[in-house]
Amino acid sequence: MSQWTHFSVLVEDSSLWRVTFDSPPINMVTPEILLELPELIDQMTAARELRVVVFESANPDYFLNHYDTSRVAETPKGLGPTGYPLTVDTSIRLSLLPVVSIAKIRGRVRGIGSELTLAMDMRFASERALFGQPETASGNLPGGGGLEHLPRLLGRARALEVALSSDDYPADLAERYGWVNRAVDDNALDSLVDTLARRIASYDKESIAAVKQQINRHTLPSPEDMVSSLDIYLESFNWPGSRRRREVALAAGRNEPGDYELRMGYHLGQPLGP
Repeated sequence: MSQWTHFSVLVEDSSLWRVTFDSPPINMVTPEILLELPELIDQMTAARELRVVVFESANPDYFLNHYDTSRVAETPKGLGPTGYPLTVDTSIRLSLLPVVSIAKIRGRVRGIGSELTLAMDMRFASERALFGQPETASGNLPGGGGLEHLPRLLGRARALEVALSSDDYPADLAERYGWVNRAVDDNALDSLVDTLARRIASYDKESIAAVKQQINRHTLPSPEDMVSSLDIYLESFNWPGSRRRREVALAAGRNEPGDYELRMGYHLGQPLGP
C-alpha cells in the first residue's frame, strides 16, 4: 500500500477498505489529492477480493472541501487511463469500479469535494453535515461533475437552485433533495454505514459488479459533458468577475480556518461592495 499525503487507507480485511481524508487544516482538495486519487483507484481495481470502500474524514468539521483556489495554476493537466483529463477520469473510474464506494459524511462537503463525493455510489450524512457548490457566487461554475450528477439526483430545478444559489444546504434538506441517501443523528452514522458496508462486503463480487454495471447504464453522465464543464471552469478563472471575487474572498478568509470557511454559504451571499 502506498504512502499517501492527504488521506490514509486502512485495510480492514481483503473485502473492506477505509479511506480517511486528512488534509489539514480544512480538508481542501489540492493538486496532490488529484494526483493520488487515481493511484488509489488503480489499487482498488487491482484488489481482486475488494468489495467495499468507505470514505470518511479525520476532521469532523470538513469531510472534503472545495479546491485550493490559490493553486489553480498547478491543477494536473494530464490524461488518465480513460483518455480524459485526470479530474474527469478519476470521477468516471470511481463510478465504474466493480467495488462499492460509500461516503460517510461529517462536516462540510463543497465544490470539487462535493463532486468527487457525487461520483461515489452512496452518501450517508450526519445531521451536522453541510453541502454546497459555491462556484457560481465565486465567479466560476462547477467543473468537476456537479453540473452533470446533480440534475440526475435532484432534478433540473433543484440542481439549478443548488448551483446558482452557491449556498450551504443542511443534511436534512440534502436528504429531501436526493443529494444523500440518508441523513441521521451523528451518533447513529457509524453504525449505519459500517453495518451496510460489512453486509455488502460479505456478498459475491460478481453480483456486486453486475448490479453496478447495469444501474450505471442509465445513471452516469457522459465523460464528454464533464470535460465541457471542466474546460469552462478552468477558463473561468481568467474572467474579470472571477478575479475580483477571488480577491475579495481571500481577503475575507477563504482557504483559511475561520468563520468564512465555516459559513461560506452566508459569506458568498453578502454584497461585494463598491
